[in-house]
Amino acid sequence: MYQYDSYDQAMVDTRVEEFRDQTRRRLEGKLTEAQFTPMRLKNGLYLQLHAYMLRVAVPYGTLNSRQMHALADIADKYDRGYGHFTTRQNIQYNWIKLEEAPDLLADLAKVEMHAIQTSGNCIRNISSDHFAGAAADELVDPRPYAELLRQWSSFHPEFNALPRKFKIAVIASDTDRAAMRLHDIGIQIVKNDAGELGTAFYVGGGMGRTPMIAPCIRDFVPLDQLVSYSEACLRVYNRYGRRDNKYKARIKILVHELGAEEYTRQVEEEFAHLLDQGIEPPIAELERIRTCFADPAFGDGARSVDRSDPDFALWVDRNTVRHKHDAYVSAVISLKPVGGIPGDASAAQMHLMAELAKEYSFDELRVMHTQNIVLPHVKIADLHALWTRLDADGLGAPNLDTIEDIIACPGLDYCSLANARSIPVAQKISERFAANGKTEALGELKLKISGCINACGHHHAGHIGILGVDRKGIENYQLLLGGSEAEDCSLGKITGPGFSEDGIVDAVETAADVYLRERAKGERFLDTYRRIGIEPFKEALYG
Repeated sequence: MYQYDSYDQAMVDTRVEEFRDQTRRRLEGKLTEAQFTPMRLKNGLYLQLHAYMLRVAVPYGTLNSRQMHALADIADKYDRGYGHFTTRQNIQYNWIKLEEAPDLLADLAKVEMHAIQTSGNCIRNISSDHFAGAAADELVDPRPYAELLRQWSSFHPEFNALPRKFKIAVIASDTDRAAMRLHDIGIQIVKNDAGELGTAFYVGGGMGRTPMIAPCIRDFVPLDQLVSYSEACLRVYNRYGRRDNKYKARIKILVHELGAEEYTRQVEEEFAHLLDQGIEPPIAELERIRTCFADPAFGDGARSVDRSDPDFALWVDRNTVRHKHDAYVSAVISLKPVGGIPGDASAAQMHLMAELAKEYSFDELRVMHTQNIVLPHVKIADLHALWTRLDADGLGAPNLDTIEDIIACPGLDYCSLANARSIPVAQKISERFAANGKTEALGELKLKISGCINACGHHHAGHIGILGVDRKGIENYQLLLGGSEAEDCSLGKITGPGFSEDGIVDAVETAADVYLRERAKGERFLDTYRRIGIEPFKEALYG
């Protein structure tokens, strides 16, 4: 994994001391909250309902055990003993004291971590496939290119005050595990007819109050022009993006209003200009970065497991993913126990995951887009020992990609923007399906919950999505069906009037029952929905 050089470390250390001074002046009353807000946001510090929340960057989701141990220590020292892993492959702490925030950032800097650009109108944490470097279906490891973009975008003077926040994802397989087309820029590493590697650019995706799927504006950009084309996309947006209306400020609105063809024309014009300027980093820099992502020393071993323990066998079937080396798998650690808070992990659990990564996965972990953790390189021969330790600590839930593997934002329990709670709904749904025994029969069914229209829980992209709204001071929940953030990307449709907290749990089960009744052999929930349409579901829900 990438390791800081002296420039990286100096940049992070300097930012810590700058923020320490800014925080001191705020506490002394020398800065107003209005003056301080943009400063703290650029350092990942939000003011939420009950306390400050700090969002820590985990570039493309990759961590080592030392860093995970540090995150656990921070949870104990500065929070209430836990952290919340997010769909941006980051971690958030919800109970931060302002006077302690600089010390927290200093502790992060000691392990090559920071919270820079995890908020504000700038280029946010670059995300990627959580199985990058391990996936059997990828062309190359996309993380060196994500790292190159991270370095290019950090403190970029031209993009430090964009019209709105900006999110980029990089993948390298036809299977999209990063919601690439629902980003401001989605980049897929591809191969052309001549066998050369390049990138396809998808621009103008996003969720929130105006969800849109990004169109492909160029199907092949040479890898040695990746930064130049990215900069061209950002320059056109920075020039013309709306700054008078935050609800229309995202690049998806610009691409929609200009039209993809006109936006692309302007990007190509800017791109040609940038090629003449020679802004692309030297190839030696990319090669330096690539060396940080070399494969670990894989060994040989068993290709199958002893399936005599049915609980272990179920976990293997659901929570392990094929690896590019036949003696290994990627093992998913579920942060979705029945009745638990999706994405939360205690300090003790983080310490355990760090120990297991060092022992079983070449000292590497990944934060998943689905709010779980994956050990990317686990020997098949070690799986039973790994599962035994996970299961003993409440981390062995066998529910990857099932209805119990729920994505949920923190909602009204923490967030000042939320209209409704997400966490209790997620807990009740997981408890309902664990009790009724339908999880196995339902198979792959991705459920996502947001507590407001900002869609941090990605409800638009759930096979089943839930959106919490405020109806005359009462929490109300809309049900959406038919979304997908994968390569078959689609946006869910609202079924009709909303439901109460208990009513939405019943509604989810009703929708699941329609699928079980109507599905054809081999169909997922999403396949059945697309075949029969929304009407049979509406009939069952509303009569």
